[in-house]
Amino acid sequence: MGKSSRTSPKVAVLMGGPSAEREVSLSSGRECAAALRGEGFEVVELDAGPDLYARLLDIKPDVVFNALHGRWGEDGCVQGLLEWMRIPYTHSGVLASALAMDKQRSKEVYQAVGLPVVPSVIVPKVEVTEVHVMEPPYVAKPNNEGSSVGIYIVHEGSNGPPQLSEDMPEFVMVEKYIAGRELTVTVMGDRALTVTEIMTDGGWYDYDAKYKPGGSWHVLPAEIPQDIFDRCLDYALRAHDALGCKGVSRTDFRWDDGMGADGLFLLETNTQPGMTPTSLVPEQAEHFGMSFGQLCAWMVEDASCDR
Repeated sequence: MGKSSRTSPKVAVLMGGPSAEREVSLSSGRECAAALRGEGFEVVELDAGPDLYARLLDIKPDVVFNALHGRWGEDGCVQGLLEWMRIPYTHSGVLASALAMDKQRSKEVYQAVGLPVVPSVIVPKVEVTEVHVMEPPYVAKPNNEGSSVGIYIVHEGSNGPPQLSEDMPEFVMVEKYIAGRELTVTVMGDRALTVTEIMTDGGWYDYDAKYKPGGSWHVLPAEIPQDIFDRCLDYALRAHDALGCKGVSRTDFRWDDGMGADGLFLLETNTQPGMTPTSLVPEQAEHFGMSFGQLCAWMVEDASCDR
């Protein structure tokens, strides 16, 4: 962390930004800023816009707490700016952020270290809307957006291919749909915390289920066989390390419980997991006796350049 004459570091909390996940980021940022003030930090809330460089020059923070989600904030772009300015920041660095945000590239990293992934292809959007590029059931989603923005499930017996919205990118990921249970693991530093099972009424952990009260509920720790539980912890830590993540990350899984250990697959690693009242990471930290404020303070103390 940068040296300062102040007794407590000045923290700029980056939030908002121009991505599809702006609203979620604003919510995360406000919560983290309030928690850090409660821990005694001097905090400036900063909505990340085109003037970000000038604003940071003006604020002169000791540390940036990155509460951005989605493109530009989570994909290595803002991390590169902070490295250039030599301002210590939270979460992962440039390369790990870029890799984790690109779902196909992160899958290639997982496979290289022997972690199980779901078969997928990257296909032009026009092709996905014209023919089944994969035998249903499958999922079509952007390759580089998070928070389940723009996810289409094509079920067995579907009349035809999905009609994707205008704002889907030119190329999309089409991935085999794995029926089963939704599991997630937080990695904090060099430790995998625990396994949460995410339950939803609709059977899919979509944007509303994630961020609207009552949209989903969490079983923590997950009530699953010990060998599956241990595998989730092991795989999440290996994924975090293989991508080169720092600070806090969260890795999501699907588990087809009819297939035992062979039914467990990594979906993706989030380098900027949500930090809202309904978020999974703060819940897992609290399970180990760490308050939301203590978690945010740990992340500030962990901040650095050259991540």
